[in-house]
Amino acid sequence: MAGEPVGEYVRRPPAPPLRALVAEYGGYREAGAAPRVHRGLPSPYLTMIVTLDDPLVVAAHPDPRTPPGSYDTLVGGLHTTPALITHDGRQSGVQISLTPPGARALLGVPAGELSGLDLDGADVLGRLACELRERLREAPGWSERFTVLDEVLLRRVASAPAPAAEVQWAWRRIASSGGGVSVADLAAGVGWSTRHLADRFRREIGLGPKEACRVVRFHRVRRALQQAALTGSRLTLADAAAAHGYCDQAHLAREFGALAGLPPSAWLAEEFPWFRNVQAAGLGPATDSWA
Repeated sequence: MAGEPVGEYVRRPPAPPLRALVAEYGGYREAGAAPRVHRGLPSPYLTMIVTLDDPLVVAAHPDPRTPPGSYDTLVGGLHTTPALITHDGRQSGVQISLTPPGARALLGVPAGELSGLDLDGADVLGRLACELRERLREAPGWSERFTVLDEVLLRRVASAPAPAAEVQWAWRRIASSGGGVSVADLAAGVGWSTRHLADRFRREIGLGPKEACRVVRFHRVRRALQQAALTGSRLTLADAAAAHGYCDQAHLAREFGALAGLPPSAWLAEEFPWFRNVQAAGLGPATDSWA
């Protein structure tokens, strides 16, 4: 029907040499929808967004000291509160999900230096941010845009110092356990005190180990809820809580409220219209660990 809202969301993994640095690419385009607010939720990945048409308008950042703003390109660090993004019914862009080592190799700084921040892409990448946006806008389709990303990011990869092996091991353990490991067990695994681990981990990653566990667990459960909504599958909040390491449905609701700013049922009701007319190219799930 003419005038009906149209939405696209396309995901693809990066080229194999980039997969330790980039979890996935996502392309999105929405037109003809009602104006709305989208929540940029905490996740285990740093975010880089390159818009294709209208700027990205951030009404509220994870760090409340950052004023609202609009961005052609944006780089965001790990965070534990949502960003609020507004649009007038039309939005389009490409999102790059960076692992913490990806921050060092592709952005030139450890993820810890970007914790809780949203920055203009040009402030981080310089002229490359403008070049990348121009090339993505010129590309005729999603496949070609993702190929541009591969080419530009492979050229960008720097020989940055790797994070400490102990920090890498702790992060992998958190990711592989779905956030279900204690800080004491992590510290014992690397032979450090819990305080020393927390300090080194936060400086490199941008979150403490306990916060990282919360964010990984939350990311996995909200992806499961999102997938159930997309496919029409039945997934109760109680079952989701049990499958993802929460004590019960009430525990899940409290964590959702803390990390998303509203309960899971309210988030689904708020977010689901974006997926109503989705044309998805499912090209495999994102990885949740460092390669």
